[in-house]
Amino acid sequence: MASEKDYFHLYGPLHLTYVNWDYAYHRKSVAASLVQGVYVLEKDRQNRRKGPGSIAFPWWTFFHFELLHTLVDDVDNSIFGAIYEFKHPPAMCHDALHRSPRYVIAFRGTITEADTVSRDVELDLKFLKNGLHRCSRSEIAVGAVRNMVASVGGNGSNIWLAGHSLGSGMALLAGKAMAKNGIFIDSFLFNPPFASAPIERIKSKKTKHRLRIASSVITAGIAIAMHSDKKSSSSSDSFAAMSAWIPCLFVNPSDYICSEYVGYFEHRRKMEEIGAGSIEKLATQNSLGSLMMNAFGKESEPLHLIPSAILTVNFSPTQSFKEAHGIHQWWKPDLHLESKLHKY
Repeated sequence: MASEKDYFHLYGPLHLTYVNWDYAYHRKSVAASLVQGVYVLEKDRQNRRKGPGSIAFPWWTFFHFELLHTLVDDVDNSIFGAIYEFKHPPAMCHDALHRSPRYVIAFRGTITEADTVSRDVELDLKFLKNGLHRCSRSEIAVGAVRNMVASVGGNGSNIWLAGHSLGSGMALLAGKAMAKNGIFIDSFLFNPPFASAPIERIKSKKTKHRLRIASSVITAGIAIAMHSDKKSSSSSDSFAAMSAWIPCLFVNPSDYICSEYVGYFEHRRKMEEIGAGSIEKLATQNSLGSLMMNAFGKESEPLHLIPSAILTVNFSPTQSFKEAHGIHQWWKPDLHLESKLHKY
């Protein structure tokens, strides 16, 4: 097995000797590599690797980025995010840069090491309970994005968000917060967690479809019963207002943490086809867990419910859940990918 020090040179995106920013595969690979940089930054911290001993820097310098800031959790002092700035080489043609970012804010996922596992798992559970927005790490993450947008100015078009697993949850939270204010940031969300039963893992298509229909009817019914027309209309308007934000989601069907996004978006189309689009329009912006928490007076934010997305599914064979959920799959060449735009 390769050591951490050799990993970039053996398994990193070295095949990308030139980045064509118009090419979706290249943009995806760069974003995934910058997220990997955050993972290795935290590993450097844990192993006290500093200066020449640090091994994180190739993950961003290879693509001509500089590390501006690290984002540090105020509970366990771990590095959970990083802000990078793109420094394009003088020889690079400016016509090739119009889709390149100026800044990228990237977030790592869970690290199962002694220094981080307790805090990371705590936040994983908060996500499942629709309560990630109520933690200090989220406040730091959203604050960093807000500050970057304010300092750069404009509509955020030269900023990217990127995250993996729990880090995708952080990026979702920040991206949604900005979208509600009319700022739509390009976002690359790898293996984003879906806080619901993984119905997509059921092999029978009929069973899956029936379960989803039942879930939609129950969810829509409870939502109508719990909210007044005014509140329901306000919530619906807020959800629709975010539809212009179209994050890029990257999921693997063998990863039960994120695979439900496949069914989530496909179910909308099927409900339209059978004439139940109005039910699904209400169900798609509510979750049963969130509605129950609201009923008991607890504020809830189901981050996994989003109006629009470009969903990319990796159908390449995998040997294990670890491989299906790993960030490393997303910069590999020759992947069997299928992408589809889902617009609310």
